[in-house]
Amino acid sequence: MVATASTSSFFPVPSPDSGTKNSKHGTGNAKLGLKSKSASAGLQVKANAQAPPKINGTSVGLATVESGKNGDDMHGLAQSPPARTFINQLPDWSMLLAAITTIFLAAEKQWMMLDWKPKRPDMLIDPFGLGRIVQDGLVFRQNFSIRSYEIGADRTASIETLMNHLQETALNHVKTAGLLGDGFGSTPEMSIRNLIWVVTKMQVKVDRYPTWGDVVQVDTWVSASGKNGMRRDWIIHDCKTGQILTRASSVWVMMNKLTRRLSKIPDEVRGEIEPYFMNSPPVVEEDGRKLQKLDDNTADFVRTGLTPRWGDLDINQHVNNVKYIGWILESAPSPILESHELSSMTLEYRRECGRDSVLQSLTAVSGDEIGLLASNGNVECQHLLRLEGGSEIVRGRTQWRPKNANNLSMLGGLPAESA
Repeated sequence: MVATASTSSFFPVPSPDSGTKNSKHGTGNAKLGLKSKSASAGLQVKANAQAPPKINGTSVGLATVESGKNGDDMHGLAQSPPARTFINQLPDWSMLLAAITTIFLAAEKQWMMLDWKPKRPDMLIDPFGLGRIVQDGLVFRQNFSIRSYEIGADRTASIETLMNHLQETALNHVKTAGLLGDGFGSTPEMSIRNLIWVVTKMQVKVDRYPTWGDVVQVDTWVSASGKNGMRRDWIIHDCKTGQILTRASSVWVMMNKLTRRLSKIPDEVRGEIEPYFMNSPPVVEEDGRKLQKLDDNTADFVRTGLTPRWGDLDINQHVNNVKYIGWILESAPSPILESHELSSMTLEYRRECGRDSVLQSLTAVSGDEIGLLASNGNVECQHLLRLEGGSEIVRGRTQWRPKNANNLSMLGGLPAESA
């Protein structure tokens, strides 16, 4: 209403019946303004009287008419039309302006009703999880909130959840940098040549697993790895405390998605990605120990009949590398899963598998550590994921530490039977 009133002060609104009044005031029997009566000696206001409109302080459009007794002698009847000025030729915008003002006031009210403030102090930057590039355009940063469906039986995030966060930030890094072609993380020059990225090695160290409701910050960047490889590193922080939760380092090479053979990095592709390379060492120290090859005789635990589902395939029509981790842990002994947590992992990807593959998961507990499965000691395991025909898919090594009591204290002191 304030906006409408202020608008009307600039655009005067003429009365809708002003034209008819002008014709009436032209007769000899009508008068405007105040009319005195000698009988009552009072003032009487004519019902249909209205103040003559003014333009720039000058009354226009109406004239006071004095009539004689017979109505024939009219004085001052001649009335000139109002001067044509810019103001009185403007259309009547008051209704439109009033409607616009109403719409804006309603929109402002709805906007003020929205609560954009974060509910927790650790949910600060990047509330929608879109991510951004920092540190001179070389590091991509993205936040994730740990959802209820991403935690396991011990109420902490699973290793698959963390690995999915790593993969998501890697793809979003390429997209935000403007290098995403029509493939799964492929640059435009890679898409022209039908090239895709495939991971050959992954090393992960987990210092602490986040719990439900925690917000984590994932930083990732890329570096050169040899002549035809690329290394990608990640660090996961707790947004509230700044503590490092997880570190990971990986090596990627190119493969032709039509021939399914490895390829060198073309000069055109190198020109696209090299400006984003950082000159930094891996965040996880290289484990030079050779991964063992397991067979039915050397494996302590074997799980067979593992098959990919349609949802396990990515857009490059091969099984997502995170799915391999779940298959590897299928053959891990239950006492380890119940009393220990995964602290580090090294994986070497040998070949891909498709939707019709049938796999076997083999696990061997290193040395005499099989007797420590129910104790408080650290345990190391060797893993192999292979096709039923014997072809190797992934070799791996995992290290496990006991689940300490600090995790339970962070959960609010759960009873032993609930934990």
